[in-house]
This record gives sequence, C-alpha cells and structure tokens, in this order.
Amino acid sequence: MTAETTETVAEFRSRARAWLAENMPRQSPEEAALLERDAEPSWVRARELQRTLYDGGFAGICFPREYGGLGLGYAYKKAFDAESVGYEIPLLLNVPSFAICCATILDMGSEEQKRAHIGAALRGDEVLVQLLSEPNGGSDLAGVITRADRRDGRWIINGAKTWSTWAFAADYGLCLARTNWDVPKHEGLTMFLLPLRQPGITINRITQINGSVEFCEEFFDDVEVGDDAVVGEPGQGWEVASRQLYHERRSMGDGSEYTSGPGISDAQDVSIDLLSLVELTNQGDSERVREMVGRASVHRAVAGQLSEHVFHAVAGGSLPPTAGSIMRLMMATTHDVETDTALAVAGPAAVIEDAAAQLDIGTRWLGRQIASIGGGTTEMARNVIGERVLNFPREYAADRGVPFNQVRHSKA
Repeated sequence: MTAETTETVAEFRSRARAWLAENMPRQSPEEAALLERDAEPSWVRARELQRTLYDGGFAGICFPREYGGLGLGYAYKKAFDAESVGYEIPLLLNVPSFAICCATILDMGSEEQKRAHIGAALRGDEVLVQLLSEPNGGSDLAGVITRADRRDGRWIINGAKTWSTWAFAADYGLCLARTNWDVPKHEGLTMFLLPLRQPGITINRITQINGSVEFCEEFFDDVEVGDDAVVGEPGQGWEVASRQLYHERRSMGDGSEYTSGPGISDAQDVSIDLLSLVELTNQGDSERVREMVGRASVHRAVAGQLSEHVFHAVAGGSLPPTAGSIMRLMMATTHDVETDTALAVAGPAAVIEDAAAQLDIGTRWLGRQIASIGGGTTEMARNVIGERVLNFPREYAADRGVPFNQVRHSKA
C-alpha cells in the first residue's frame, strides 16, 4: 500500500476489473492489430477513450494527484495493465505523450507547466510529442542547429526537426534549440514546450518504405514564444534532454511507470504471434521452426524480466538512471529476432497478399530497423551502457569543450 490510499493492490485490481468490464469496449487481438496509428480518426478515438479512463478514475495511475493522476505505486499500474488486456485502451497516448513528454515535464518543468499540461494530457485534451532529431543531425543530438534568439523579450525559433513520431496529431512538442553559439554544444541549448498550432510552423508527413506516414518533419519560421515556454532554465536544455532520453529509453523497453495498458512488447500491432503463424503455415512438426520460435519466445520472456529488474534497480538506486538503455537495447534485440523469425517462418508468403494474410509479416520486416534507431541507435545505447553504467573510458570527441561556433561542420 502507499501513503495516498488505504486500498490494497488486490482491491484496486478487483475494482479495475469490474470497471473495465462495465465501461470499456472489448477488443480482440485481430482488431487491435488493425489500428491505423497514422490516421486522424485513431487519435480522436484515443482521446475519447482517455477521457473515459480519466472520468472513471483510472488515468495517470502513477502521476501525482496534484497534477491529475492517482499518486499510486508501480504495483497498482501493473495490476491495471494486466486487467486491461482484451479491452480497447488508448495505447497511442502512452509514448511519447505520457511516458516521455509528461514524465519529463514532471521532472523538469515549472509548477505552472506541470499543472497545465499533465492534467490536460491525462484528460485526453492534449497530446505531446518530441521535437529532437534534425535533418543534418545524425545521432549527435547535442549538435542541433535549430536556433532560438531573443527579440523584444520573446524567443524567436527558426530551424527544422524530423522523424517526429505523430507530430501531426499533437498539440505541443518538446523542442530542443540552440540559444548560445559561443559555448560548447552541450552548454548552449534550451528546451521549449512549443504549441504546434500557431503561425510559422509547417508539419509534413514522411512516407516510409512500408507506406506508413506516422513520422513527420517540421519547419519553424520566426515562431514566437515567451519565457513561459522554457522547460528548466535557458542554457540548461541538455539537462532536460538527458532526462527526456532517460524516459524515452525506459519506455521503449516497457520500463515506464507512466504508461497504461499492455506495453509495447504485448501490443498486438507491434508484437507478432509466432505460435499462430506456425499453425497457419502447418510447420508445427518442423524442428527448425520450433527452434527458431523457441529462441524468439525466450528473448521475449527475458526482455520482460529484464525490464522489471532494471526498473526496480534504478528506483532503488543500485543502478544509475542511464541503465534505462539496457531495456532499450534488449527491446531492439528482441524485436529483431522476432521479426526475422516471422519472416523465416512465413517464407515467400510474406511478400504475397493472399488468403493466408501473411503480407503483414513482410511489411513489418521492411520497418525492422525502426527498433534499432528509435530512442537513439543501438550503437549509442551500447556506448551509454559502457560509459555511464560500466564506467568505461569515454570515446574521443573532437568537439568536446570547443565553442559551437568554432566546430567544423559539413557544408551539406
């Protein structure tokens, strides 16, 4: 039990079970897999479902009460997640809105920002996204060149961001911009909570190889915001971004306390039911197929256990917050093994649209590398684990300690 309630986890779970049965629509795995994450109606629906959760008293289980949540512990969230399997839950809002953006505001934002935006998100009134990556930035997040200049007591933002997941559906974005060019790159950044529905912001969809248009690119032309948009302090944006990345890497490994419902590893539009695939292809007698599926299943089981272990180790202080990269790395490894196994089992049928409906396997394989890029590449995750968890020596960086306006850049 927690200090905020006298209701035990078992009592809470029982109440959640009854409430879900009465108030939330049922949804089969097949229906969940059909969710179009890049379609506007899906987001309207997610906001409606989130409002139902809020009105029913089951939104933001681990967010503090003063900001619209329930102020309960991790065990309560896990109990609700288990009971919500088989129901239509607004999973779209988990990442990045709750687990990354709202969590970052909770840790680093002003009191006004916390009260205004966390509660609004939990009610389904606001969706928040990340605006970090840039067209020429590669993996060097601290090297952003989107700029925010002071003019008549306001901030004027110019530049571009890209690979912003679901920005088309969002109301606000956490935007990292450069505010000082005379200091080393990590010291001249400021984080802004940017309203996305204002003049000067252009949002375009990016069509991926699998046909999805859930990623976006944004262009900022003299976008004006006040000091109330600054998250943290001016010039301290890297501290905010580091915390944001911590939350992102945990969420990608299903290690966030701020999500609601089945996690990424259990979401039917992300994971693959390999056992059903084996039955569908009549390969249950194949020793090779059984071995491949068994290997993938072990990866999935270990990933779940590892996520739990790292979460509690970080919470208890035996591992540093940067250990969240362990969860993120394991998630990518598991995803790759699972996706490759599915393609191997489906074989040529994965590239044909027929009655067996295995074309989805091939389409998912086209987007295989997403798991190895999102939240920082797997190579970056290994660097973080090596340098900040295992305390290995840091890699050499030619621009370390050099004022950013003196750092050599590609003409491209």
